[in-house]
Amino acid sequence: MAEPPATGGSVPLPDGTGRPRSPLREVLADLSAVDGALYAAVAATPTPALDRALRRLSHAADHSKISLAVAAALALPGGRPRRAAAAGVGAIAVASAVGNLLGKRLVRRPRPDREAARVTVDRHVRMPTSASFPSGHTASAVAFATAVGVVLPPAAAPLGMLACAVGYSRVHTGVHYPGDVAAGAVLGLASAATALTVTEALLSRPPSRPRLALALVRPRS
Repeated sequence: MAEPPATGGSVPLPDGTGRPRSPLREVLADLSAVDGALYAAVAATPTPALDRALRRLSHAADHSKISLAVAAALALPGGRPRRAAAAGVGAIAVASAVGNLLGKRLVRRPRPDREAARVTVDRHVRMPTSASFPSGHTASAVAFATAVGVVLPPAAAPLGMLACAVGYSRVHTGVHYPGDVAAGAVLGLASAATALTVTEALLSRPPSRPRLALALVRPRS
């Protein structure tokens, strides 16, 4: 008589081990599946009116060229706009350093397979050789928009919309998963907070008096 199938045993993993996956790994696997499905959905949706515009936007955002141009324009009048520009550039520096030196080296997520997803050629930009997670373009754009927007509130809405467009353009052109962009946005917010804290601390410090001035006012013995 055949024995009934055993219950409660471990389910083999794809790597051949008999150990069950931890709840955290199961959640991460599900999130990765959703991430891939969103990427595939964007790739499969025809958007000829947007393809070239988003491709150009994604290319223009390389090395934070758009943000740095805006910072240069803000710095011209001086005063609060110049302080906003300084905070924004500082936020970009923090986001770039953390994203490239820490995030990409720790996670090492491969770039999406753009050919397998059949991303139309009209959307293509150069596929970076660095790791996919997090999106550096998004991190820098969000960091700049947040820092500038806090110091100069009228700039918050337009720069925030621009940062969102830059982030989406990286998925639209096929070089990032949506999860990479979401992580980049979180990194951008944290980088802006750091840059704003440092900027405020520097501005609140009393100016040091030059040594020559101290020598002039020091009483002679």
